[in-house]
Amino acid sequence: MSGQNQNSAPAPGSYPGKGMSVAAMVLGIIAMVIGWIPGVGWLGLPCAIVALILGIIGRKKAKEVGAPTGMATAGVVLGIISLAVTTLAIICLVVFAGAILAEVGTW
Repeated sequence: MSGQNQNSAPAPGSYPGKGMSVAAMVLGIIAMVIGWIPGVGWLGLPCAIVALILGIIGRKKAKEVGAPTGMATAGVVLGIISLAVTTLAIICLVVFAGAILAEVGTW
């Protein structure tokens, strides 16, 4: 005997996709914060993408069992906003750097 009950119920408050939902929300928050830091803001891009993917999967799994989808939705929303903000920041950085280099080159 292994000492474990094969018919044990899941922990109270847990449901399929909850871990992914929590991870999506946390990564979305991290991406949002990192996206505003100059020099390392680009690191928010992969966090936002992973938050978006995990949020979509977590939301789908939670809906299948009728569980709450709030954290997954928050992860998806934060992922989308972080993705947009980080992408915009990278584009602005490239445009500004190009303008500065063009101006310096005309001396």
